[in-house]
This record gives sequence, structure tokens and C-alpha cells, in this order.
Amino acid sequence: MDTQISDLSNYKHIHLIGIGGISMSAIAETLHNWNYIVTGSDLTRSEITDNLNKHGISTVIGHDLENSKKADLIVYSAAISDSDPEIINAKEKNIPIIGRGTFVGYLTKLYNEAICISGTHGKTTTTSMLSTCFIDAEKDPSIEVGAILDSIGGNYRVGNSEYFILESCEYKGNFLKFFPNTAIILNIDNDHLDYYKTFENVVKAFNDFAQIVEPEGLVIVNGDDKNCFAMKDIVKSKFISYGIENDKCNFLAKNIEFDENGFAKFDVYKNNEFYATFSLSVAGRHNILNALACISTCDYYNISKEIMQNSLKKFTGAERRLEFKGKLNNKISIFDDYAHHPTEIKATSNAIKNKKYNESWVIFQPHTYSRTKNHLDDFADSLLDFDNIILLDIYAARETNTFDISSKNLAEKINSKGKKVIYMPNFDEVVSYIKNNVKDNDIIITLGAGTVTQIGPMILK
Repeated sequence: MDTQISDLSNYKHIHLIGIGGISMSAIAETLHNWNYIVTGSDLTRSEITDNLNKHGISTVIGHDLENSKKADLIVYSAAISDSDPEIINAKEKNIPIIGRGTFVGYLTKLYNEAICISGTHGKTTTTSMLSTCFIDAEKDPSIEVGAILDSIGGNYRVGNSEYFILESCEYKGNFLKFFPNTAIILNIDNDHLDYYKTFENVVKAFNDFAQIVEPEGLVIVNGDDKNCFAMKDIVKSKFISYGIENDKCNFLAKNIEFDENGFAKFDVYKNNEFYATFSLSVAGRHNILNALACISTCDYYNISKEIMQNSLKKFTGAERRLEFKGKLNNKISIFDDYAHHPTEIKATSNAIKNKKYNESWVIFQPHTYSRTKNHLDDFADSLLDFDNIILLDIYAARETNTFDISSKNLAEKINSKGKKVIYMPNFDEVVSYIKNNVKDNDIIITLGAGTVTQIGPMILK
């Protein structure tokens, strides 16, 4: 369906189907800032759609056949099928149609330095860290990130420089439509198997992404991930690696220490020579790797060590990344985390181990039936380190349940591993149970990519 855009100035009115998505809303805000007429539709009202309307971007909940008829160009998200009424309407009227991934790929061509951050895990945090450093270095970047970042007051920033920092998702091969000057690859894991089917196909997609970069460009990878490090033999561009375990990396973290909040302090060595010492204000070993990706990139773009040190120290995380929500009775800490893959859940459980608390409580909402089915054993294993486990129903997202799977299956799997788990799908019941059973100095974490984020504020109220 995709139209090939040669010049965006040929269009005046751009309509976005699925405008409430985190990436689609950033596109809408950017185009609005560039003085295009921007309208859109989404099936669900949200804070994002409310904000778009407040900013003068007409956003209809449901199908918007009126504005879509008037548009010069229609951009649709990956969740939209060709049976969508607005898509059908556009075809009948010969209105050009383009997918989000292809459209963002066109945007990357508009910048001399498109820096694309990819990887199965850690994209949002690393994009946020890098954005903070570039802003502090007064490089005035344009930014699209997959969460709300306090320092830019949203999920996008329109700059006036050659730099475009972009979180680049691998789902449905979208990132293969981008044109990065610098490609950052944080890790490769077996996710999105509903699309890729096999892990080998996931690896191939990331290899293809690395090979998009031209010889004068740069590929930066996590050298502790063997599939990432192996890219050194296939890329045609410059190649930089970072890590903690692999001493062949260009940037290596050593002498790691954690404080009582789980925040790391560590030395960085560049090509085996001491580079600088960094301190973080986000928890976990995985965030050392995210910081190393940021440091490697900033070094390449000649950002000073002092700016990097200060920026990474002041960075307290993006929205929903082990985000502190408040304290119950001034003694029980509540956090919210987006983790929805076993590897991410394990990283979260490891991150809190360095914090001081009595017992941990996790309230987990599995995300999509296919992911729950494909990783059932791994999900069970990843949750075992929490002291108390509460399971909500699976958040369907884009799927219907053709997989014969439910949270009860996950509860049974956890029980079979000798761990007590509570299946409790009703949010009000969860809040009541937590209030009646949690103890002073416990820690509560709401976990998942869906509506589980509502529970923390409910407990605090």
C-alpha cells in the first residue's frame, strides 16, 4: 500500500490512523510543529489523544471518515489492517497511503545524522539517556522516543540541527525501512515471535539493520551479546562495541559498585585505557550497558566526558522504567515498570536486589497471548525471585485469544516450580489485598505493558 514520498512539501493535510500510539503521536506533533494540517483517529481515548486535541490536532475516537476524505496523505500504524474503513475510503479516493515505518524512514533521510537506537530491550532508556546528553551538549537534536521523557516534556522534540535521535522498533521489520547514519544495537532476544516465528529470523532482521548503514556511518553494539558482537564481520561501516564481560570491547565497564538504591558507579575503559568514572541514578546492571551504549555514541560525536557524567548522573529514568510512583504510609515504596518479556522481568528483579527493603511484591499483567504462550516457562522462571506474586489477566493488545492460553496457565506453571502465586484479575481486589497484607518497608512493583500501570496510583489513593 505504501506511497513513496519524494518531497513532503507536496502535502498540506496529513491524516494519521492510530494517532494515539506513542510513535504515531510523536509524528503528529512533529508535523504540527512543521505547520502541516494534522488530523487523526484512534479507537481508544487516552491521555495522549486528549493532549493532541489540546495542542490543536483534531483527534477523533473511532473512525474519522470526514478528515480522512480531505487529507492529501494518510499515515497508518502497524496495528491498522487494509480492511479499516479509512483505508478503504482512501483507496477509493486515490489518497496516497503510507505505513508508519516507511514514513519514519523518509524522515530519517531529512537529517545528516540519524541516530537509530534498536534492540529487543532497553531502547527507550538508552534513547532517553542519549537525548539528555545531546541536549545538554547543546546539539539541539530532534527526538522521537517511546515514552514520556521529563526533560523534553513529552515523547518528541523538534530541533533545528542535523541530529535526529530515534527509538527504532524491530516489530514487523519496521526498522529496516529506516536510513541510520549511526545504528545502535543493544541486544537481540527471542521476542515478537508472532511475526518473526523463529529466533534465527530475529537475528537476521538485526543483521540486515546493521548492514543498512553505509561505509561512512557507524554501528555500535553490545559486545556481551554474541549475536551483536558477531556483526563486526558483516557490517560495511565503522564498528564500535561496549560491554561488561567481553574484554575485547572498545568500551568496557569495570570496578562496578551499587549503592543502597541499586544505582551503579563504575569506571569505563576505552581501548584498554582508563576513560572516566560514571555514576547513574537508575537501578540495575542492565542500565550500565544502556549507559555504555550512550557513552560510546557520545564519544563518537565529541561530547565531553564532563557533560556525559553530569547528564547520566541527573537522568532518573523514562516513564514506566522502574519508575517510582510514591510511598504508601510513607514506608512502602511503589514502582511501575514496562517489562513484558522474561529477560526484562529478570533485569527488573535483579535491579531491585541492590535496594534495601523487607519483601517484594510483583503485580504482573502478561502482554499478548502469543508472547505468553511462547515464553510460558521463561515467564514463570523470571518471576520466581519476587517474594510475592499476583497475576492479572493477559492484556490482549492487538490479538484475540486463538492460542488457548490464560494467566491461570502461568499460575499453574509457577506453582509447579514450588512458588505460591495469586491469580486475581480484578484491580480493586488486588488493591484491597495489597493494603491488607503488605508490611512496612516492603516494595511493590506493577509490571507489564498494559493497564497494570493504573494499580500503583489506586493503591496510593
